[in-house]
Parts: sequence; C-alpha cells; structure tokens
Amino acid sequence: MTTTAATTTRVSGRTLNLVLATWTFAITFWAWNLVGPLAARYTEELGLSATEKSLLVATPVLVGAIGRIPVGALTDRVGGRRMLGILSLISIVPVLLVAFAGEQESYALLLLFGFLLGIAGTTFAAGIPFVNAWYEPARRGFATGVFGIGMGGTALSSFFTPRMVNSFGYVTTHVLVAIALAVTGFVVLSVSRDAPAWKPSTQPVVPKLRAAIKLPVTWQMSFLYAVTFGGFVAFSTYLPTYLSDVYGYDLADAGARTAGFAIAAVVARPLGGILSDRVHPKPIVLVSLAGAAIMAVLLSFKPVPEIPAGTEFVLMAFFLGIGTGGVFAWVARRAPADRVGSVSGIVGAAGGLGGYFPPLVMGATYDEATHSYTVGLLLLSATAVVSFLFVLLRLKREDRVA
Repeated sequence: MTTTAATTTRVSGRTLNLVLATWTFAITFWAWNLVGPLAARYTEELGLSATEKSLLVATPVLVGAIGRIPVGALTDRVGGRRMLGILSLISIVPVLLVAFAGEQESYALLLLFGFLLGIAGTTFAAGIPFVNAWYEPARRGFATGVFGIGMGGTALSSFFTPRMVNSFGYVTTHVLVAIALAVTGFVVLSVSRDAPAWKPSTQPVVPKLRAAIKLPVTWQMSFLYAVTFGGFVAFSTYLPTYLSDVYGYDLADAGARTAGFAIAAVVARPLGGILSDRVHPKPIVLVSLAGAAIMAVLLSFKPVPEIPAGTEFVLMAFFLGIGTGGVFAWVARRAPADRVGSVSGIVGAAGGLGGYFPPLVMGATYDEATHSYTVGLLLLSATAVVSFLFVLLRLKREDRVA
C-alpha cells in the first residue's frame, strides 16, 4: 500500500511539472512569435521592402537561438524551475518594448526590441533538462515530445494575435501577453519543483559548455535540429508573409492557416518522441527528412489552395514535427546525463539559428514578378536530402556515449 501511494505521488508530481513546463514553453513561444503574425501590418505602416520585412521577422529568432546556450548551462546549475520562472518574468520587458516601438512606427526600435524579444525563445533549453530529470530513460522521448507541444505557442500567436489586435488594439494585445507571462512566471516559481533525482552541477558554466561542445553528439544533433526545428520555426514565423505574398491572404486568414501548420507540427512532435522510444530515433528522423524534402519540392510548384496546397503544408509540418521529437529523443539517449542541459542548450541554439536564416533566404530569393519562393523551397529540399544521407550513412544506432 505504501509503495503504491509513493508511486502515485511520484507520477502525479512529474505530470504536474510536465504540464507546467509545457505551458511555460507555449506562452513564452507566443511572446517570441509576436512580430511574425503582424509583419504585414508593419510592412504597410512602415513601407518595408521584402528584405526589411524578412529581417524584422527573423530578428527575434537570433537571441532565442544563441541565448539557449547559456540558459542550458545555467539550468544544469540552478535548476529548470528557477530558469523557467525567471525567463517568463524577464520576457515581459521586451514584449512591452515591442508594443512601444510599434506605436512609434520605428523600424529601428522594432529591430532592437525584437532582438531582445528573443529572450522568450530560450525557455526551450531550460525545459528539456527539467522534464528529462522527471522521467526514466525509457520514457524521455515521451516526456520531451509532450514538452515540445509547447512550441504550439507559435500557433496560438499566429491565430490569436492578429484577432486580438483587431478586437482590443495593438498595445492592449501586448499588455495581455505580458500579463500571461507574469502569471506563468509566478505560478512556476510557486508550484513547480525540480525532480527529486536532480542535483545542481557544481562545475563552472564555461568549462561545462566547452566540454559539451567537444562531444560528437552535440554537433551531430545540432545539425539535425537546425534542419527539423529550424524548418518549423522558419515556416511558423514567415508563413504569414509567404501566404500573403503568394496567395494574397489577409492578416487574419494567413494567421489562421499558419496556426494550422503549427498545430500539425505540435501534434507530430510527441508522436516522434514516442515512436523513438519504441523503435529508435534514427528511422523516425529519416522519415522526417525524406518527407520534408518531398513536400518542399511539391510546394515549389505553387499548388492551388486549399487543396492540394493546404494538405502539403500540413504534411510538411507533420514531417518536421516528428523530426524534432526524434532528434531530442536521440539527445536524451546519447548525451551524458550530467551534460544534458548543456548539450540541449547548444542543440536548441542550433535549431533556433536554423530558423533564423531561412526567412532571410526566402526574402532574398522571392520572385515578385511571379509571386513565388521556388528557389528558397528547392534549397530547403536540397538541405533535407543532404541531412537524410548524413543520418543514413554516418550515424549509428548506438545509445549513450561519453
């Protein structure tokens, strides 16, 4: 009876903490993606070129990527509970500053404060080791996959942000997101707790990062995550612009379709993690990369909406989603236990950087005469093919390595 009660308490505790971490990931990702869904508005108000617009959309991704490296290392040292709560509270400041910049109709301030908005995108590197510590190795693919549902914050932002701006106003929308971040931060700091088995690392952050960088698994998984998660981030932030340019959708319609894309990826991510637990991450990642390569080629032909274009975008999201789940299930298998946070931070940074450059490439290769992004999509397909061959020929199925 006592054993059963203890087990129930343990399961209940880890489930609550997984839910809180996932929600924090979602609300901070909403904040991280505040600029993308309003890109058409900024373009109209400020008279932006395609390149200026793509730079504005991509800028928050940069700090969200690079910032994951120190956040992952600090999480090993102070714990995921503190990092998730503090990052939620800190993110309030750039959200309000972006609102101020938009009201001033200043492109320079939007770039500056959008850069700082990237802080909200660093919570991923705190959440992965946090939920990892709550689950045994055989269920970490499930845990990281469920936590990955939080990337659906981009879907929430794409769908609700334009509608909230229309209903409540531009500044009020940003204030409401700031309030949600404040509530989230205080709840996490008050209610959640680090796993009983977790122990703070006493190693200095810089040597710990240096040691993680020397691991082959760090570079291998960083490359794959840059393609899978980077592809998801790029589409989630740039798709409203893409749909407006190619198909002429307005802000709300483009946002709704982008939300559908993000939801498909969100549903697929835990599936990728669960399947990786049952079989192995390698075949899951291979399916992901092959599917993304094929979908990119099909989309380059500018299929008509809603079918087949909508179906192809949803399938692209699905393949990228299972890939993100598969890659981090692989990280959980292969990264040394005491360096999961550091490795996760670096891999997460690579994923963010993978999402930073594609919008810039798409903006640079956009054919205004034909309203097409053919070159950018074919480059994505080629990248996925190279990644597929790398996984197939170079990566073995071994588990944890030193």
